[in-house]
Amino acid sequence: MENKFEHNGFGKRLSSMLKVDFRRMFTMRTFYIIAGACFLMPILILTMTTMFGGEDSMAGTQPPSTSVTTQAEPMFENTWQIIGSFSGGAEQDTSADTNADPAAMGMSMDMTTMCNINMLYFGMAVLVCLFVSEDFKSGYSKNLFTVRAKKSDYVISKTLVCFVGSAFMLISFFVGAMLGGAIAGLPFDLGTASIGSIVMCMLSKIFLSLVFVAIFLAVSVAAKERTWLSMIGSFAVGMLLFMMIPMLTPLDATSVNVIMCLVGGAVFAVGLGAVSGVILNKTRLV
Repeated sequence: MENKFEHNGFGKRLSSMLKVDFRRMFTMRTFYIIAGACFLMPILILTMTTMFGGEDSMAGTQPPSTSVTTQAEPMFENTWQIIGSFSGGAEQDTSADTNADPAAMGMSMDMTTMCNINMLYFGMAVLVCLFVSEDFKSGYSKNLFTVRAKKSDYVISKTLVCFVGSAFMLISFFVGAMLGGAIAGLPFDLGTASIGSIVMCMLSKIFLSLVFVAIFLAVSVAAKERTWLSMIGSFAVGMLLFMMIPMLTPLDATSVNVIMCLVGGAVFAVGLGAVSGVILNKTRLV
C-alpha cells in the first residue's frame, strides 16, 4: 500500500500559524488591558481637561471692585483635536490671536500633540514586545521552529496579528474619544474636514501602524526574551518617527494619505520582515 503524505505548503503553514497567534492574542489578558486603557484614556483626558479649564484663577483673592480674573483656556476646544490636527493647522491657530502668549501657545500645542491618538503608537510597542517576548520566555518559539514552522511564517503571522491588534487599539481610542467628547460637552464641529476625511484619517493611522509594527517586531526578535531591551529600543525608534504621524495622517486626510500610508506600511512590512527573518536565522532562539 502506497503511503501518501500531505504536502505542508506555505498557505497551510501560515493559516495554522495565524489561527494559533490570533487565539493567543485574543485570549491574552494583557491585550484586553491595553485595549481597555485605549478606550478609557480619551474619556479621562477630555473630561478632566475640560473640568479644570475655564476656572477663574484670581477669584476671591481681591475685592470685587479691583479683582482681576484670568480665564484658563481648556486644552481641547473640539473633540476632534484628540484624534488629530489639520494639515497646516498650527500656523492658522497661532495667527488667529495676535495677543496670545507664545509660550502658552507652544505648551498647548505640545500637550494636544502628545495627548491624542498618536500616543497609541507607543502602546503598540508594548503590545508587540510583550507578545513576542513571551514566545521566547516560554520556549514556545524554539519548539515551534523545531517541529513545523519556518521563521518567515512566524514573522508574517506576528506582523499580521499585531497589525490587527494595533488597529483594534486605534478603533477603541476613537470610540472612547467620541464618548468622552459627549460627556465633556465638547463640540463635534468638523470645520474644513468632513466625515469622509475623518474616515480617511483613521484609515491612514491604521495603515501607518503597519510601519511601526514591523519596526517593533524587528527589535523584539533581536531582543528575544529581554522585554525591557525590546521596549527601550522600540520607544527610541518610535520617538524618532513620532513627528511624521500628524503630517501623514491629518484630520483633513484624503485618499492620497491613505495610499501613502498603505504603500509605506506594505514596504516596511516586507523589508523589515526580511530583516526579522535574517535575525532569527543568525541568532540563537533562547
